[in-house]
This record gives sequence, C-alpha cells and structure tokens, in this order.
Amino acid sequence: MKLYEYEAKNIFKQNGIPVAPGIVIESSKENSLFFELNKPVVLKSQVLTGGRGKAGGIRFANKIDVYKKEVDNLFALKIKNLPVKKILVEKEILIKKEIYMGYSILRSAARIVFMISKEGGMEIEELAKKSPDSIIKHSFDILNGIFESDIIKIVEKLGFRDYAGKKIVEIALSLYKIFIDYECEVAEINPLVITQNNEVVAADGKISIYDEAIAKHPEYMKEEDNYTELEKKARKSDLGYVEMDGDIGVLGNGAGLNMATLDIITYFGGKPANFLEVSGRTYHKAKEALEIIISNPKVKVIFGNFFGCISRCDVIAEGIAEAVKSGIIKVPIVISMRGTGAKEGIKTLKNAGLKNIYEDDIVAGERVVKLRRENVNSGK
Repeated sequence: MKLYEYEAKNIFKQNGIPVAPGIVIESSKENSLFFELNKPVVLKSQVLTGGRGKAGGIRFANKIDVYKKEVDNLFALKIKNLPVKKILVEKEILIKKEIYMGYSILRSAARIVFMISKEGGMEIEELAKKSPDSIIKHSFDILNGIFESDIIKIVEKLGFRDYAGKKIVEIALSLYKIFIDYECEVAEINPLVITQNNEVVAADGKISIYDEAIAKHPEYMKEEDNYTELEKKARKSDLGYVEMDGDIGVLGNGAGLNMATLDIITYFGGKPANFLEVSGRTYHKAKEALEIIISNPKVKVIFGNFFGCISRCDVIAEGIAEAVKSGIIKVPIVISMRGTGAKEGIKTLKNAGLKNIYEDDIVAGERVVKLRRENVNSGK
C-alpha cells in the first residue's frame, strides 16, 4: 500500500530525517496563517500516483491572493482521474543540489538494494534510462543489514565529504530503519536536497508498505482513501491489486511469481502498471481481475504469468478466455503458462484466439516489452 507524501514525511520526522515545515489542508476555507508565517510556499497535491508535477499538481505562492487561487485550482484538479482531496503546504526550500536516495527489494536474489544518485528530482526509472551511470547500487543481505562504513564509502564516491556528506549518511541509515520497521516494498527520498544554507532536507518522499504488513500499522488502514479507486474495487472482490506508474498490466497466481514478473518486465526495460494476483480462493476470478487491469487507461499491453499448482491453469485460462470473448480486452495480451492444467489451459486460450502464449516467462516477458515498444513507435 502506497502512503501519501505527507504520511511518508511524518514517518521521516519521527525517525530524525529533516523535512520542510508544512501542514495538510483539506479545504480552501482553512486558515491561511501557516502561509502568512512561512511564505513563500509550495502547494503539493496529495495523490497516490506519479507525474503530478507534469499534471500541474504542484504550485507555488508568495502572495495571499495567489495562494488562495492556487488552493482552489488544486482542489478542482484531477490527476490521472484521481481527485485532489488534500494539499500539503510547505515552506519553499532554496535548493542548491538534488539527490536521489532509496531502498527496494531485489526479489530475484532475495536482497535489499540501496540506490543513490547525484541526479535527483525525476522518477528512478526515468533516471535509469537517461543517466544509468549516475546511479550507484549496493545490494546486501537482509540478515546482515547495511553497514555505515559502506554508506560512507558510497557517499564519498559521490563527492560528499563535508557536513552535507555526514548528514546524507545519517539520513541513509534512518531511511533503512524505516524500510525495515515498516516492512516496505519501497522507501525513497526524491529529491533529497542540499539547501543554499547547506542543510540536507527530504523534499519529497515515497513509502510503499507490503499489503501483508498493513495490519501492523492500523494508523494507515483506517484511511480508505489511501487506496486508488481501482485498488478499492479490487479489495471488494478480495483481489490483491496494487496500482503502479507503468503501462504494462500484470496478472499472475501467487505473490512471489507476481514479484518475479515485475522484475522480468523491468529487466527488459518495461514499466509495470500494477501488481495483481489470482490464487488460492481467487484463482477463478481471472476475468474480474482483467476487468480491473484494463480499467486503467495507462495499460497498453498485458502480461499474464501462471504456474499451476493449487491454482489450476485451466481454470485461470477459462476466465481469461471469457474476458477476451467479451471484447473488453482492447490491448495485446501475452501469456506464460505451465504446471497443473497448463496443457488444457493453453488449448482454451488458443481457441479464444490468443497467439502470444509461451511456457518460458522470460521469453514471454521480452515479448511483452517488445509489443509495448511497437505500440509506442506506431503512436498508440
């Protein structure tokens, strides 16, 4: 489950990571005293999706009339079809340098990855494409954890050896503590900024907690609007769906296989649009799952990856075939299927008119990303 930026920053503050002074407002009628005491300010729409800057979801104000106008504008805005219900108002930071810092799971090796770059402020996927050599990655065993000495070496390698370097190391250690304590999929600060006064501040933050760990953090469970509309719809059907920022829809049976599927897509240069599993008591809901995936307008191609065991491939295939025959699937779909019921399932899929069917999920993943690129090149 993704947290809002303001929630992530509250966690940062509790763990000693500096953030700009700020408040969250839920109405344009709220008192403007914070603005008067902290102007100029930045107003940041709180939505659980990426690209809010490009969508006009971040505004600046240094006069009260501008402030009130921009608050009204943001509350009237929809970003990727998500309404803005909360705005984080922060004292504007005078930035000298932007850095990227984050932790994530390297699922294929069961390790944690610490990533840092001197070029912050853009999505890590975009940064990896634009300037891959600028990102330093350090993977380590979860049992041993990350050592302060390793972080010091990495930060020094980036050229930070002064007071700012010391603070970056401290923040990296604090962010790792958050990553472990909250059982995160991702914990990142982007950008982590060095100000004109040489202070180091988390200007933006992203925390995503594994759904299985949410019960340990009831303070985030109680807010239903922590979920996107599609995530809410999936939860009503008992489907484990997490919306992401890419354009390749993902469906698999089992959390582990789903996570491996995300890795395959990323390896070949694609960006997953979601995590969605049909397994256990939900493996007969493949059609329903595909309806949710295709409801995301960003999805340009779908990758279904299945290994039959308790969740039989032939039953899953019947749901996929129903979805295809109903006409709701308007984008290419690639299937990898093996295990219990796979032979019958593949026959069902072929009878439904599907052609991109493979046993090997690596081959299938490469095909998915290739299809997406072909769509981009053709202007779709």
